[in-house]
Amino acid sequence: MKTLTTTITSLILAAWMGAAAILAVQNFTPVSFKFLTIQSIEIPFGVMLAFSAGLGAIGTTIVPLVFGSVPAPDDEE
Repeated sequence: MKTLTTTITSLILAAWMGAAAILAVQNFTPVSFKFLTIQSIEIPFGVMLAFSAGLGAIGTTIVPLVFGSVPAPDDEE
């Protein structure tokens, strides 16, 4: 069962990465990110998408380390 779960997770991740790559190639328009009063330089949308995905992946890895992961309850009865 664990192999099936891993395979499905990998397929979903690969589909999202493929969709992001297609979107990034088709939208080469420079964009800038604005937060409160801070504004970034204009960079292509694909680069912004890649940085956002990378920061999200790093954040999802760090959050359980900082807050401690909660162990799953045992299904034994």
